[in-house]
Amino acid sequence: MLVQFFQRTHYSLLLLGKSKEAEIKRINKELANIRSKFKGDKALDGYSKKKYVCKLLFIFLLGHDIDFGHMEAVNLLSSNRYTEKQIGYLFISVLVNSNSELIRLINNAIKNDLASRNPTFMGLALHCIASVGSREMAEAFAGEIPKVLVAGDTMDSVKQSAALCLLRLYRTSPDLVPMGDWTSRVVHLLNDQHLGVVTAATSLITTLAQKNPEEFKTSVSLAVSRLSRIVTSASTDLQDYTYYFVPAPWLSVKLLRLLQCYPPPEDPAVRGRLTECLETILNKAQEPPKSKKVQHSNAKNAVLFEAISLIIHHDSEPNLLVRACNQLGQFLQHRETNLRYLALESMCTLASSEFSHEAVKTHIETVINALKTERDVSVRQRAVDLLYAMCDRSNAPQIVAEMLSYLETADYSIREEIVLKVAILAEKYAVDYTWYVDTILNLIRIAGDYVSEEVWYRVIQIVINRDDVQGYAAKTVFEALQAPACHENLVKVGGYILGEFGNLIAGDPRSSPLIQFNLLHSKFHLCSVPTRALLLSTYIKFVNLFPEVKPTIQDVLRSDSQLRNADVELQQRAVEYLRLSTVASTDILATVLEEMPPFPERESSILAKLKKKKGPSTVTDLEDTKRERSVDVNGGPEPAPASTSAMSTPSPSADLLGLGAAPPAPAGPPPSSGGGGLLVDVFSDSASVVAPLAPGSEDNFARFVCKNNGVLFENQLLQIGLKSEFRQNLGRMFIFYGNKTSTQFLNFTPTLICSDELQPNLNLQTKPVDPTVEGGAQVQQVVNIECVSDFTEAPVLNIQFRYGGTFQNVSVQLPITLNKFFQPTEMASQDFFQRWKQLSNPQQEVQNIFKAKHPMDTEVTKAKIIGFGSALLEEVDPNPANFVGAGIIHTKTTQIGCLLRLEPNLQAQMYRLTLRTSKEAVSQRLCELLSAQF
Repeated sequence: MLVQFFQRTHYSLLLLGKSKEAEIKRINKELANIRSKFKGDKALDGYSKKKYVCKLLFIFLLGHDIDFGHMEAVNLLSSNRYTEKQIGYLFISVLVNSNSELIRLINNAIKNDLASRNPTFMGLALHCIASVGSREMAEAFAGEIPKVLVAGDTMDSVKQSAALCLLRLYRTSPDLVPMGDWTSRVVHLLNDQHLGVVTAATSLITTLAQKNPEEFKTSVSLAVSRLSRIVTSASTDLQDYTYYFVPAPWLSVKLLRLLQCYPPPEDPAVRGRLTECLETILNKAQEPPKSKKVQHSNAKNAVLFEAISLIIHHDSEPNLLVRACNQLGQFLQHRETNLRYLALESMCTLASSEFSHEAVKTHIETVINALKTERDVSVRQRAVDLLYAMCDRSNAPQIVAEMLSYLETADYSIREEIVLKVAILAEKYAVDYTWYVDTILNLIRIAGDYVSEEVWYRVIQIVINRDDVQGYAAKTVFEALQAPACHENLVKVGGYILGEFGNLIAGDPRSSPLIQFNLLHSKFHLCSVPTRALLLSTYIKFVNLFPEVKPTIQDVLRSDSQLRNADVELQQRAVEYLRLSTVASTDILATVLEEMPPFPERESSILAKLKKKKGPSTVTDLEDTKRERSVDVNGGPEPAPASTSAMSTPSPSADLLGLGAAPPAPAGPPPSSGGGGLLVDVFSDSASVVAPLAPGSEDNFARFVCKNNGVLFENQLLQIGLKSEFRQNLGRMFIFYGNKTSTQFLNFTPTLICSDELQPNLNLQTKPVDPTVEGGAQVQQVVNIECVSDFTEAPVLNIQFRYGGTFQNVSVQLPITLNKFFQPTEMASQDFFQRWKQLSNPQQEVQNIFKAKHPMDTEVTKAKIIGFGSALLEEVDPNPANFVGAGIIHTKTTQIGCLLRLEPNLQAQMYRLTLRTSKEAVSQRLCELLSAQF
């Protein structure tokens, strides 16, 4: 009807409009006619008023300004005719400004319609509120709409409109939507028989749960139940909501997205039902398509990808993770570009899970082929991201080589990002630092314009700190500088390294001191001022290293081009260096120009640069969460990951590599003010008040018993990621605090708190954190750990900060447990059982028989025992189904040997775990920790 009315209006207005000018003339004439009708003495009936208001609306849609008729539209709202009320609401939704003086009259009309209980009028009113969505309307109706939504006599169509209207108001003015009794009742709309109501309610609950997860926690079981009914139903069961043979795809996606607001369900029945749903979705993905139309595959894949996102979010079911990875692997060679893109993107996240990392690695050749053959640059970029995510020590040389090869032809928009990733991987997985030097120099040769200062700063730091690579680095850069065309970054690296270690290759006649100097000076006039300044510093270093070239260098410094240089920095350096080489004795010169000492260990800023380029992320960086699977060839831990803190870029005239580190600050609770103080700072954040443990933190804590990396805590504001390494009684933990919002965190203060019982047994030292965390940024805190004696409790990490003027206080348990100080011990069968018998006293043994909480998978069990810290002893137990382990708990005061035996009973779905150590408290604690993993 409305369409027909518009058509008639269009015909009447434009019948005479043969051109643009004629159209404008006709419209102006019509506006004058309408204005005269509104101002005339004769009152207009409802139909005429509706007709003229509709014409005004249509004229506005044609692009002409309308400055009258608003009051007539408001008057239409009081009509009892649907068509007149509809036009009035439509005009208001399109033309009325939220600051209009008529808002109060409009609100009164809307209130009357909401109170009328006429579903048609209520629907029109709700649509108008959602369309305007102003703060004034939120203030007027945010308390009324929830009542309409949960009322028992409200029709389904009105419930849908009410849910979506409330969602619109919450998104525009969240502070005006009150949480109350209606929140528990709205959750039960997930059980409504009308799927349209369920779909609208799911959208509303998902948005509300992101900010108030505890209020809507009961929605998890209801969402799983509803999802199960949809997934297991046939397409004929939900005919009205089946889209190309896929039952209710939009509702399925929304339910899966709602479940991603929460950790895995605690109730075993709910968790099992959810696992069945996800398995069913993965199984349906393997079935032949029921239609060849693209709409069918789009709907089917939308549900599949959302299910995979939920599997990745939970990160607790190894079988599902591996199956999801295999399913995504099939999409990597799909003919549809969008599917390949989404598969690569999802696999990037899967690569960070300890359960699916190996499965992702099996697709390395396919990903490399995609990097070489894909036409779409966005797909190639995702392939680069996935190679970066799946990289570990076993495949680093291959992946770095492929990235370097691709870099020569890569799209210019992603070259800088690839350079940063190659630099990070080369450093992190460099078992041989000569390979690292070769890689970085090759990187500069291929893409020198995209190599930032952070990259060449870092290579210099590493060369200076490692004696075994200094001679090789000097020789390699000397050879690289002999190329006719060298990038300026290579000249910088060459100048710095030859200035420090040129003496290590000076014995070779082909790289004598004079040849080194002439080679560097041949590049001098082609370089920028900062690089020339660095080369002048190299020259004065040569004066100390090679006295025989002193006259040559003094001649260069004495030349007019240096002493009278237009640049003040170069002129000053030339004058000062010339004077220093002339008047200073050999001893003074050697002291002033001695070799740079090793830089204090501090994480690189390359990763910070990469994160800044990539933008804020909703999950912690893959490099931070990736499982460490191997150790250095010399037995040491892998190099620490690059820092995620947003450090300022150092300038060459200050700390060249930006390596100054703040002294560690002892961990402990914040100092409390004296009890006798009478004055209270009413504006303080009450820093001495520690919040109770955050909901779900205990589950996350248990997940870290057998792994060292991952996300410890996450809500709508803050994400806390961990990466840790332990050796004997010492450990180091990197805590990454991510600001997920676009607003600064102020007075950001993380504090480690140890109980009185824990403090003498565990020493913790932390480095301070910048009190301001920018929106979308991530900062890092390093915790140094020393186990003095065995302990049972865990320290608490308390974070306090201000967000948007509101004080935030979060506490989580830090997963520093006794098993982290395990050192695995290999033992033969005879030695094991001999030691087992020696530890036969009742107080030395702890045994626990318990029901399996997870599928009894042999490979997963082995991975957990190894992750727990003990050595997994093969062919020791007479029963091959049993698992046997051995290790030593290292503390500062003593070493405690530990033997364990895990006996699974597949028929009864139960385990018997036996632990024997020389100390009862240790046996008890290790048994508690390990039992919770199965």
